[in-house]
Amino acid sequence: MVRVASPARPVFLLPATSQWCASPARPVPAPRTNPVVRIVSPFRPVPAPRTKPVVRIVSPVRPVPAPRIKPVVRFVSPVRPIPAPRTKPVVRVVSPVRLIPAPRTKPVVRIVSPARSCSPHQPCGGAEPSSYGGEKVSEPQHHEEGSTSQLTPTESLEKPDTLLPSPGPTSDTKDKDSDTAEKSKKCRMSDCEITSGKINWFLGGQLNVSVNCLDVHVAKHPDRVALVWERDEPGTEVKVTYRELLETTCRLANTLKSHGVNKGDRVAIYMPVLPIAVAAMLACARIGAVHTVVFAGFSSEALAGRIQDAQCKAVITCNQGVRGGRFIDLKPTVDAAVKNCPTVQHVFVAQRTTNPTPMGKLDIPLEEAMANESTECAPEPMGSEEMLFMLHTSGSTGKPKGIVHTQAGYLLYAALTHQYVFDYHPGDVFGCVADIGWVTGHSYVVYGPLCNGATTVLFESTPVYPDPGRYWETVQRLGINQFYGAPTAIRLLLKYEESWVKKYDRSSLKTLGSVGEPINHEAWEWFYNVVGDGRCPLVDTWWQTETGGVCIAPRPAEEGAEIVPAMAMRPFFGIQPVLMEEKGKPISGNDVSGALCISQPWPGMARTIFGDHERFVDAYFKAYPGHYFTGDGAYRSKEGYYQITGRMDDVINISGHRLGTAEIEDALDEHPAVPETAVIGISHDLKGEVPFAFVVLKEDPSLNHTAVIKELCGLVATKIAKYAVPDQFLVVKRLPKTRSGKIMRRILRKVAMEQTEDLGDVSTLDDPSVVAEIIKAHAQYKSLTSQNK
Repeated sequence: MVRVASPARPVFLLPATSQWCASPARPVPAPRTNPVVRIVSPFRPVPAPRTKPVVRIVSPVRPVPAPRIKPVVRFVSPVRPIPAPRTKPVVRVVSPVRLIPAPRTKPVVRIVSPARSCSPHQPCGGAEPSSYGGEKVSEPQHHEEGSTSQLTPTESLEKPDTLLPSPGPTSDTKDKDSDTAEKSKKCRMSDCEITSGKINWFLGGQLNVSVNCLDVHVAKHPDRVALVWERDEPGTEVKVTYRELLETTCRLANTLKSHGVNKGDRVAIYMPVLPIAVAAMLACARIGAVHTVVFAGFSSEALAGRIQDAQCKAVITCNQGVRGGRFIDLKPTVDAAVKNCPTVQHVFVAQRTTNPTPMGKLDIPLEEAMANESTECAPEPMGSEEMLFMLHTSGSTGKPKGIVHTQAGYLLYAALTHQYVFDYHPGDVFGCVADIGWVTGHSYVVYGPLCNGATTVLFESTPVYPDPGRYWETVQRLGINQFYGAPTAIRLLLKYEESWVKKYDRSSLKTLGSVGEPINHEAWEWFYNVVGDGRCPLVDTWWQTETGGVCIAPRPAEEGAEIVPAMAMRPFFGIQPVLMEEKGKPISGNDVSGALCISQPWPGMARTIFGDHERFVDAYFKAYPGHYFTGDGAYRSKEGYYQITGRMDDVINISGHRLGTAEIEDALDEHPAVPETAVIGISHDLKGEVPFAFVVLKEDPSLNHTAVIKELCGLVATKIAKYAVPDQFLVVKRLPKTRSGKIMRRILRKVAMEQTEDLGDVSTLDDPSVVAEIIKAHAQYKSLTSQNK
């Protein structure tokens, strides 16, 4: 259900899109009390909402569970207080097949249009007809006194793009009709054309994300714990309340403004998992600046490339990071990076440790600057489709892509998936152990949990520091209810004795989750049976930086619904997966495999690649016109569940982090003795995938191959990060290429995986004999490696 409020008129109820209410493949979840997403005009207060008739949709596949109370998401005006929301009926679409439970309270999304009001019988377009299986649901008609011809909810859903008439003219409205008619074109639920990558949601609305994540909760529960900073040393956690986080955010926001950072400016954040890093993200959101968080393990060159791509005006960092008992210098990395970044005017330096760090002319001690600023900062009203942040992810080309996410749709999707996928309830302690430098940290450490008023854990350490029981000791001490981690960490921990798990009380756990890559069966079984004692649902989530939040997961589903081990299973609301064959046709039926696409836009998806929309379209919408192409392959089981089978493009998933092979190749090719390389991903027991590099060296008898490979390792570590260094190098005379010059990587992958008995068709190779050369070189390499062991 969506509420739309105009500066000129009261708030009315707007029917949500039918596909957003319920997927035809899954049930309507049980709604709970959820913060109302409110986008409020700064000009006048929002009056109490009115009720509207119920429209129902039920899946023909499974029963609808009993709905629960859900919290409200609020977008708050910086000028006036918002009255307490009232209960409103659920918008549902009903199947002609099943019984529907009695409706209860449902979350409200409030959007304030600067253009016009929308009444219960005047929705703002973008919806689908509320029908299923050829039958339509009849609805009671509500007409305001004095109104002229109106559309019922069902009629308006059948004509989502129709501009709806305003209430009949009165002495107060007659003179404004012409302005309203023109402005009403801006008020729409969605405006999407997926083939061209045009994605817009909640057009005409305004909000401030930091207000929804902080002010709303401070007004009700100022002393509720927002962040639990689990520092590197066990037992030294720091708790930050919502009031404290708001004050810190405002001080930091005012500091940025005092140094010339304004709405629309880009700010790079190069920090480990700290409360001040979260405050930095929210401070940018508060003043309308765009943050780009860069993983604090990236090299100076990788950081510089991202700063240059975003044209950042400022950088926020700290002197050092602390992880696994080690101090990691961060400021020197930033110093080296900004030398090549002329757009950077200021570098704000926080102090994580007491160790001194040299300060330059661009550097500003962050804590000192913040101490002089006010704890209040008026939030900037932001349009629903203005940029919130960009996050760089690797693609099949060497240059990382600045994926852009915007305000309202992203926040709504992050909050809803956090609540429903992980079965979050008010009062739960949510433990996502991801770094904020990745999208998982954005959506499920910061924005999703804070929008829902949750207590979220910031995990600074490693899974094995000071011992392999660190995760589970933390669960016991902090009383974590939902634990969300990477399969890489689980595979690492299952190699240790179960006693490291069993010695700690994990009875607080209610839901387990895995993220970043498909989890293998052994890790799934250990996670479920050993960590969760066989009682906690384990959700294997599939999503991407580009999707903004979880798209396929075992939950939500009806109570007691099966969870198949190591399978993502069910699409989330509004997500319509499609498997495509090579020629671009959808594959129907079950027990089939294909390229995983999504056939319709959803609010949380990325909007563009910063500065290169053409690349955005080429990367995600060109391969299968009319569909978003995920780059992954998938299998649809006999029961209709989805299992992700891995990447289909030249991207490697290393410990849950996507890295383009071209990026590694670019680093390797800079070595003067290396004319050509090819990098592919191979499976790894611990990391999931690792890079394997095929290297062609110049014909120089004086070259020391061992020395060159050592130098190549250093190049990759310097230009990208240590985790990107290839696990294995194989020196070859030449690479297998087609007549057009394209490297046939599937052959290299077969050789690296020792699956040379079936290489497939090699007739398109310019010289098929190269295959035998590479196989021979690999056999010699394996023989030498085994001898050295």
